[in-house]
Amino acid sequence: MPNLSTTLCTVRLPNPTVLSSGILGLSHEIIVRVAQAGAGAVTTKSCSLTPRPGYPNPTVLDWGPGLINAVGLSNPGVEVMVEEIRAAKERLAPLGVPLIASIFAETIYDFGTVARFISEAAPDLIEVNISCPNIDDRYRQMFATDPYVVSQVTRRVKQNTHIPVLVKLSPNVTDIGKIARAAVEAGADGITAINTLGPGLILDVETCRPLLAHGTGGVSGPGLRPIAVRCVYEICQAVKNVPVVAVGGVTSGRDAVEMILVGATAVGIGSAVYYRGMDVFRQICDELRDYMERHGYQELAEFRGKALVG
Repeated sequence: MPNLSTTLCTVRLPNPTVLSSGILGLSHEIIVRVAQAGAGAVTTKSCSLTPRPGYPNPTVLDWGPGLINAVGLSNPGVEVMVEEIRAAKERLAPLGVPLIASIFAETIYDFGTVARFISEAAPDLIEVNISCPNIDDRYRQMFATDPYVVSQVTRRVKQNTHIPVLVKLSPNVTDIGKIARAAVEAGADGITAINTLGPGLILDVETCRPLLAHGTGGVSGPGLRPIAVRCVYEICQAVKNVPVVAVGGVTSGRDAVEMILVGATAVGIGSAVYYRGMDVFRQICDELRDYMERHGYQELAEFRGKALVG
C-alpha cells in the first residue's frame, strides 16, 4: 500500500491532508474530532492577542462555484487558545496528528507577542496569517502585499518562538513568488498558500443589498482552485526546497494530486468539509492512494513537483 506520510518542517504527518484555519478549530473537542476523522494535521482558527467578536450573521454563503465568507476572524483571544491547544495536544499525541496554531495581529509588534504566548502551548507549528481579506484594508495592505512588511512580521515572529513557522500568503498580489522569498529570507520555515481571494461581493438582486452582513467577503472553494494551483506553482519555483501547504479549492484526491505535482508538501482542506463532510480527509486519502497505485508510486516524493519546469 502506498505510504502517504510526509514531513512538514521536520514535523511528521501521517498523511498530507491538513485542516485549514478558519473552518473548525476553536475548541479542543473539535480539533480532536477532526484528527479522528483522518486529517494528517489540524490548524486552529486564527487567534489574536485579545478576543475578537467578528461579524454578524450571515457570514458564509454558497454562491455555486464556491463559497464567500466574512467571519471577521472571530476568536476568544490567545489566552483561551493556549488552554485549548494544551488540551488538544494531550489527546492528539496518541493519534500522531500534529497541531498547527494559526495567529494574526494588527501590528508587527503584536505578531511577536501573540507568537510568544501561543508558544507556551507547544503547538507543533505556528501559521502566521498575514492575508485575511475580511479585515480593514490598511491591515491587509500592510501585511500581505508588501515584501518588506512580510519580512518584518516574519522576523518578529521568529524572534519570539522556537517552533517552526509557516507564513500564510494572499493571492491578491502581482508576484507571489517575490512575497514568498521575502518570508523565507526573513526566516520562515515554510509557506501556506493561499488564503481566500478578494474580497468579492454577492448581491440579492431583489433587495439590491449584499447577501453577507459584512457586505464583501473572501472567495474560496472549487472556483478558487486554478488560482491556488498557479500560486503554489510560482512559490515552489521561487523558493525551492521550502515546504508548502497548498490551500484553495481542494475537494478530491485528484485536486490533492494536482497540488503535490506543483510542489506541495501537504494539502489544506477547508471548503471541502462543507461539501463532503468531516469524512473528506479519509476520502481524499483513499483517492490519493488510488492514484498512486495506478501510477506505481509508493511515496508522495516520487511525484512531488513533477509538473515544475526547470
